Amino acid sequence: MASSDLIFQSTDLAQRRTEFLDAARSGGARLRDKDGTSLVMLPERQLHLLQELRKWSSVHLRLERMLARPDFRPTVQNLGDLAWLRVFDCEDLKEFAAELNEALVAADSDNSTAPLDECLKAWRTTAQRLEDPLRRSVLLDKTSVPDLVEADRPE
Repeated sequence: MASSDLIFQSTDLAQRRTEFLDAARSGGARLRDKDGTSLVMLPERQLHLLQELRKWSSVHLRLERMLARPDFRPTVQNLGDLAWLRVFDCEDLKEFAAELNEALVAADSDNSTAPLDECLKAWRTTAQRLEDPLRRSVLLDKTSVPDLVEADRPE
């Protein structure tokens, strides 16, 4: 019998606690409560991963729906909890959505929130930098190459 097929009873917690904890450590232990409720115990990092994947998948879907509307304009009100993205235009938001999707797939595949955390940190950092008018002008400066001249090496 596979460990995922094994269902412990509440009375097993006293007699088979080591087996129950081993099953929980290796991915999940199922427990049937006296009232028939099925409970699962798993490592906290797995629960955290599942919660983050659920949250950001939902955010991704919502953003994709917003971006699909032809009249969409990024404002604090229509971005809601994504208001930190307000400094970006629609093209940037599409790029964010694509990168978020890749990060979600990688996080699920790697069984780690690291790819998702890295993606979000990079976009949040960029958004914070763009909030400052001086930094924004430097980052988005459209200086053309002819404005630059070659400098001679000092002697």
